[in-house]
Amino acid sequence: MKFIFDIRKMIAEFIGTFWLVLGGCGSAVLAAGFPNLGIGFVGVSFAFGLTVLTMAFSLGSVSGCHLNPAVSLGLAVSGRFRWLELPSYVLSQVVGAIVASAILYIIVSGKADFTSIGGFASNGYGDHSPGGFSPISCFICEVVMTAIFLFVILGSTDPKSPGSLAPISIGLCLTLIHLISIPVTNTSVNPARSTGPALFAGDWATDQLWMFWLAPLMGAALGALLYNYLYQIKLKMPVKPGIPPKPNTPQTPPAKPTPPKA
Repeated sequence: MKFIFDIRKMIAEFIGTFWLVLGGCGSAVLAAGFPNLGIGFVGVSFAFGLTVLTMAFSLGSVSGCHLNPAVSLGLAVSGRFRWLELPSYVLSQVVGAIVASAILYIIVSGKADFTSIGGFASNGYGDHSPGGFSPISCFICEVVMTAIFLFVILGSTDPKSPGSLAPISIGLCLTLIHLISIPVTNTSVNPARSTGPALFAGDWATDQLWMFWLAPLMGAALGALLYNYLYQIKLKMPVKPGIPPKPNTPQTPPAKPTPPKA
Protein backbone atom coordinates (compact mmCIF):
# COMPACT_ATOMS: atom_id res chain seq x y z
CA MET A 1 0.00 0.00 0.00
CA LYS A 2 1.43 3.34 -1.07
CA PHE A 3 -0.13 6.66 -0.06
CA ILE A 4 -0.74 9.23 -2.79
CA PHE A 5 0.71 12.72 -2.41
CA ASP A 6 -0.48 14.95 -5.25
CA ILE A 7 1.29 18.30 -4.79
CA ARG A 8 -1.29 20.31 -6.76
CA LYS A 9 -4.14 18.97 -4.66
CA MET A 10 -2.20 19.45 -1.44
CA ILE A 11 -1.47 23.09 -2.26
CA ALA A 12 -5.13 23.63 -3.13
CA GLU A 13 -6.28 22.13 0.18
CA PHE A 14 -3.70 24.21 2.05
CA ILE A 15 -4.89 27.45 0.41
CA GLY A 16 -8.56 26.63 0.87
CA THR A 17 -8.26 25.70 4.55
CA PHE A 18 -6.01 28.70 5.14
CA TRP A 19 -8.77 30.96 3.79
CA LEU A 20 -11.48 29.16 5.77
CA VAL A 21 -9.67 29.70 9.08
CA LEU A 22 -8.44 33.21 8.31
CA GLY A 23 -11.85 34.31 7.04
CA GLY A 24 -14.05 32.48 9.52
CA CYS A 25 -12.00 32.64 12.71
CA GLY A 26 -10.65 36.04 11.69
CA SER A 27 -14.15 37.46 11.52
CA ALA A 28 -14.90 35.98 14.96
CA VAL A 29 -11.74 37.36 16.57
CA LEU A 30 -11.51 40.73 14.82
CA ALA A 31 -15.03 41.75 13.85
CA ALA A 32 -17.65 39.88 15.90
CA GLY A 33 -17.51 42.15 18.93
CA PHE A 34 -16.21 45.34 17.37
CA PRO A 35 -17.82 48.31 19.18
CA ASN A 36 -21.08 49.48 17.59
CA LEU A 37 -20.45 47.73 14.27
CA GLY A 38 -19.73 44.16 15.40
CA ILE A 39 -21.02 41.48 13.04
CA GLY A 40 -22.05 39.08 15.85
CA PHE A 41 -23.05 35.42 15.45
CA VAL A 42 -24.86 36.03 12.17
CA GLY A 43 -21.89 37.72 10.55
CA VAL A 44 -19.46 35.05 11.70
CA SER A 45 -21.80 32.34 10.41
CA PHE A 46 -21.93 33.93 6.99
CA ALA A 47 -18.17 34.45 7.01
CA PHE A 48 -17.56 30.71 7.37
CA GLY A 49 -20.14 29.92 4.71
CA LEU A 50 -18.67 32.46 2.30
CA THR A 51 -15.14 31.14 2.69
CA VAL A 52 -16.29 27.67 1.65
CA LEU A 53 -18.45 29.02 -1.16
CA THR A 54 -15.66 31.14 -2.66
CA MET A 55 -13.05 28.41 -2.40
CA ALA A 56 -15.41 25.77 -3.81
CA PHE A 57 -15.79 27.83 -6.97
CA SER A 58 -12.04 28.54 -7.05
CA LEU A 59 -10.51 25.18 -6.13
CA GLY A 60 -13.25 22.61 -6.66
CA SER A 61 -11.85 21.52 -10.01
CA VAL A 62 -8.36 21.02 -8.53
CA SER A 63 -8.84 19.08 -5.29
CA GLY A 64 -12.58 18.89 -4.73
CA CYS A 65 -12.23 21.61 -2.08
CA HIS A 66 -12.64 19.48 1.05
CA LEU A 67 -10.93 21.94 3.47
CA ASN A 68 -11.82 19.62 6.32
CA PRO A 69 -10.47 16.24 7.52
CA ALA A 70 -14.00 15.15 8.40
CA VAL A 71 -15.21 15.89 4.87
CA SER A 72 -12.29 13.95 3.38
CA LEU A 73 -13.04 11.00 5.66
CA GLY A 74 -16.76 11.11 4.86
CA LEU A 75 -16.09 11.18 1.13
CA ALA A 76 -13.74 8.21 1.50
CA VAL A 77 -16.39 6.27 3.44
CA SER A 78 -18.92 7.06 0.72
CA GLY A 79 -16.60 5.78 -2.00
CA ARG A 80 -16.17 9.20 -3.63
CA PHE A 81 -12.55 9.66 -2.53
CA ARG A 82 -9.50 7.39 -2.46
CA TRP A 83 -8.37 6.30 1.00
CA LEU A 84 -4.74 6.48 -0.14
CA GLU A 85 -5.10 10.25 -0.63
CA LEU A 86 -6.61 10.84 2.82
CA PRO A 87 -3.31 11.42 4.74
CA SER A 88 -2.07 14.02 2.25
CA TYR A 89 -5.35 15.92 2.38
CA VAL A 90 -5.52 15.91 6.18
CA LEU A 91 -1.91 17.04 6.46
CA SER A 92 -2.46 19.93 4.03
CA GLN A 93 -5.65 21.01 5.79
CA VAL A 94 -4.13 21.01 9.27
CA VAL A 95 -1.02 22.89 8.14
CA GLY A 96 -3.18 25.44 6.32
CA ALA A 97 -5.25 25.98 9.47
CA ILE A 98 -2.14 26.42 11.64
CA VAL A 99 -0.53 28.92 9.25
CA ALA A 100 -3.77 30.91 9.05
CA SER A 101 -3.97 30.96 12.85
CA ALA A 102 -0.37 32.20 13.00
CA ILE A 103 -1.18 35.05 10.60
CA LEU A 104 -4.28 35.89 12.63
CA TYR A 105 -2.23 35.89 15.84
CA ILE A 106 0.26 38.34 14.33
CA ILE A 107 -2.59 40.64 13.28
CA VAL A 108 -4.34 40.47 16.66
CA SER A 109 -1.16 41.02 18.67
CA GLY A 110 -0.47 44.21 16.73
CA LYS A 111 -3.33 46.05 18.41
CA ALA A 112 -2.21 48.89 20.70
CA ASP A 113 -3.98 47.60 23.82
CA PHE A 114 -3.27 43.90 23.16
CA THR A 115 -2.81 41.85 26.34
CA SER A 116 -3.85 38.29 25.43
CA ILE A 117 -5.66 36.47 22.66
CA GLY A 118 -8.26 34.98 25.00
CA GLY A 119 -10.15 32.06 23.50
CA PHE A 120 -8.99 32.94 19.97
CA ALA A 121 -12.18 31.51 18.40
CA SER A 122 -11.36 28.09 19.87
CA ASN A 123 -14.01 25.42 20.31
CA GLY A 124 -14.97 24.28 23.78
CA TYR A 125 -17.44 22.44 25.97
CA GLY A 126 -18.62 22.74 29.57
CA ASP A 127 -17.25 25.93 31.12
CA HIS A 128 -15.74 26.87 27.76
CA SER A 129 -18.92 26.41 25.75
CA PRO A 130 -20.24 29.88 24.77
CA GLY A 131 -23.62 28.93 26.22
CA GLY A 132 -22.34 26.71 29.02
CA PHE A 133 -23.51 23.45 27.44
CA SER A 134 -22.45 20.09 28.90
CA PRO A 135 -19.83 17.88 27.23
CA ILE A 136 -22.46 15.35 26.10
CA SER A 137 -24.61 18.10 24.56
CA CYS A 138 -21.61 19.49 22.72
CA PHE A 139 -20.54 16.06 21.50
CA ILE A 140 -23.99 15.22 20.16
CA CYS A 141 -24.25 18.64 18.52
CA GLU A 142 -20.95 18.20 16.68
CA VAL A 143 -21.78 14.66 15.53
CA VAL A 144 -25.21 15.64 14.19
CA MET A 145 -24.07 18.88 12.54
CA THR A 146 -21.18 17.15 10.77
CA ALA A 147 -23.41 14.28 9.64
CA ILE A 148 -25.86 16.73 8.09
CA PHE A 149 -23.00 18.65 6.50
CA LEU A 150 -21.70 15.49 4.80
CA PHE A 151 -25.20 14.55 3.72
CA VAL A 152 -25.63 17.93 2.02
CA ILE A 153 -22.18 17.77 0.42
CA LEU A 154 -22.81 14.32 -1.02
CA GLY A 155 -26.28 15.25 -2.24
CA SER A 156 -25.17 18.54 -3.77
CA THR A 157 -22.28 16.92 -5.63
CA ASP A 158 -24.28 13.92 -6.80
CA PRO A 159 -23.99 13.49 -10.60
CA LYS A 160 -27.77 13.86 -10.87
CA SER A 161 -27.79 17.19 -8.99
CA PRO A 162 -27.17 20.58 -10.65
CA GLY A 163 -23.41 20.68 -10.02
CA SER A 164 -23.03 24.40 -10.68
CA LEU A 165 -25.10 25.14 -7.57
CA ALA A 166 -23.20 22.81 -5.23
CA PRO A 167 -20.90 25.51 -3.75
CA ILE A 168 -23.92 27.66 -2.90
CA SER A 169 -25.77 24.79 -1.24
CA ILE A 170 -22.71 23.71 0.74
CA GLY A 171 -21.79 27.25 1.79
CA LEU A 172 -25.32 28.00 2.98
CA CYS A 173 -25.43 24.70 4.86
CA LEU A 174 -22.25 25.63 6.75
CA THR A 175 -23.74 29.04 7.50
CA LEU A 176 -26.85 27.44 8.97
CA ILE A 177 -24.75 25.00 11.00
CA HIS A 178 -22.91 27.95 12.56
CA LEU A 179 -26.14 29.79 13.28
CA ILE A 180 -27.33 26.74 15.20
CA SER A 181 -24.19 25.67 17.02
CA ILE A 182 -22.01 28.72 17.73
CA PRO A 183 -23.74 29.07 21.13
CA VAL A 184 -23.05 25.39 21.86
CA THR A 185 -19.41 24.72 20.86
CA ASN A 186 -18.42 27.81 18.88
CA THR A 187 -18.95 25.41 15.93
CA SER A 188 -16.25 23.08 14.77
CA VAL A 189 -17.50 20.37 12.35
CA ASN A 190 -13.90 20.63 11.15
CA PRO A 191 -10.92 19.23 13.09
CA ALA A 192 -8.42 21.39 11.18
CA ARG A 193 -10.37 24.58 11.97
CA SER A 194 -10.32 23.59 15.65
CA THR A 195 -6.64 22.65 15.73
CA GLY A 196 -5.15 25.90 14.42
CA PRO A 197 -6.69 28.31 16.95
CA ALA A 198 -6.34 25.80 19.83
CA LEU A 199 -2.57 25.59 19.39
CA PHE A 200 -2.27 29.35 19.85
CA ALA A 201 -4.85 29.65 22.63
CA GLY A 202 -3.29 26.73 24.53
CA ASP A 203 -4.45 25.75 28.02
CA TRP A 204 -8.05 24.47 27.99
CA ALA A 205 -8.35 24.77 24.20
CA THR A 206 -5.77 22.06 23.58
CA ASP A 207 -7.11 19.96 26.48
CA GLN A 208 -10.57 19.90 24.87
CA LEU A 209 -9.37 19.51 21.28
CA TRP A 210 -9.95 15.74 21.30
CA MET A 211 -13.72 16.22 21.10
CA PHE A 212 -13.42 18.36 17.99
CA TRP A 213 -11.58 15.60 16.21
CA LEU A 214 -13.59 12.62 17.42
CA ALA A 215 -17.11 14.04 17.08
CA PRO A 216 -16.76 15.49 13.55
CA LEU A 217 -15.05 12.34 12.26
CA MET A 218 -17.82 10.17 13.70
CA GLY A 219 -20.49 12.46 12.30
CA ALA A 220 -18.90 12.50 8.86
CA ALA A 221 -18.80 8.71 8.70
CA LEU A 222 -22.43 8.46 9.85
CA GLY A 223 -23.57 11.05 7.31
CA ALA A 224 -21.79 9.23 4.49
CA LEU A 225 -23.23 5.85 5.48
CA LEU A 226 -26.73 7.30 5.71
CA TYR A 227 -26.42 8.94 2.31
CA ASN A 228 -25.15 5.74 0.71
CA TYR A 229 -28.04 3.79 2.21
CA LEU A 230 -30.64 6.20 0.87
CA TYR A 231 -28.91 6.41 -2.48
CA GLN A 232 -29.03 2.64 -2.90
CA ILE A 233 -32.75 2.67 -2.17
CA LYS A 234 -33.20 5.41 -4.75
CA LEU A 235 -31.41 3.35 -7.37
CA LYS A 236 -33.82 0.46 -6.84
CA MET A 237 -36.85 2.64 -7.56
CA PRO A 238 -37.82 2.49 -11.25
CA VAL A 239 -39.91 5.64 -10.97
CA LYS A 240 -38.36 9.13 -10.91
CA PRO A 241 -39.09 11.19 -7.77
CA GLY A 242 -42.24 13.26 -8.09
CA ILE A 243 -43.70 11.13 -10.90
CA PRO A 244 -46.51 8.83 -9.80
CA PRO A 245 -46.25 5.27 -11.02
CA LYS A 246 -48.49 4.29 -13.87
CA PRO A 247 -51.36 2.08 -12.83
CA ASN A 248 -51.15 -1.49 -13.95
CA THR A 249 -53.17 -2.01 -17.10
CA PRO A 250 -55.56 -4.89 -16.51
CA GLN A 251 -55.10 -7.61 -19.03
CA THR A 252 -58.14 -8.48 -21.14
CA PRO A 253 -59.04 -12.10 -20.61
CA PRO A 254 -58.90 -14.17 -23.78
CA ALA A 255 -62.21 -14.52 -25.58
CA LYS A 256 -64.02 -17.78 -25.03
CA PRO A 257 -64.27 -19.90 -28.14
CA THR A 258 -67.71 -19.81 -29.77
CA PRO A 259 -69.27 -23.27 -29.94
CA PRO A 260 -70.03 -24.40 -33.51
CA LYS A 261 -73.66 -24.13 -34.62
CA ALA A 262 -75.54 -27.34 -35.06
